[in-house]
Amino acid sequence: MTIIGIGGGTGSGKTTVVRKIIETLPDNSVAVIPQDSYYNDQSNLPLEVRKRTNFDHPDAFDWELFAHQIEELRQGRAIEQPTYSYITCTRLDETIHVEPKEVIVVEGIMALYDKTLRDLMDLKIFVDAGADERLLRVIQRDIAERGHPLEMLIDKYRNVLKPMHDEFIEPTKQFADIIIPNGGNNEKAIAMMQMYIKANVHGI
Repeated sequence: MTIIGIGGGTGSGKTTVVRKIIETLPDNSVAVIPQDSYYNDQSNLPLEVRKRTNFDHPDAFDWELFAHQIEELRQGRAIEQPTYSYITCTRLDETIHVEPKEVIVVEGIMALYDKTLRDLMDLKIFVDAGADERLLRVIQRDIAERGHPLEMLIDKYRNVLKPMHDEFIEPTKQFADIIIPNGGNNEKAIAMMQMYIKANVHGI
């Protein structure tokens, strides 16, 4: 089994890189574990408190459960991946059954933040993109998919996304084995990454 961690800021192109990895490998050989599934369960808190959650801060995540479940997969045991609702700002009762696969992709803004989690990874990738490009992608995505007004997105970027990125996400670049500049648009870097993965993944 090969465990690949993919970190990088919101709007950097992580989803594109994950898709490019999956395209390279045989069907049913990859399991993608998104960090967003591991936000803390806050069902014991009032809704008005939950709605103030800073989803871009490390304290928002259940790191212990996250690392434990990746370790379970590494040991060949299936997991019940939690699911999270941004509407209720807490964990749902439903889980997703995930079987161990030849390749496990751990993806999220702070996928490379926690040392216990990093130590389980065979390959660590940081997807990089300029601040302007990331902002534009976030605006395009959130207006189209979530109906958020532009003014709200700009305010969120200034007060949450940018300071959290600078303090917690950007520093994780130092832990990466591979840095992909310009996100999913860097065809040469992605091609090199694909070649490396195919050459180092056993049994494929």
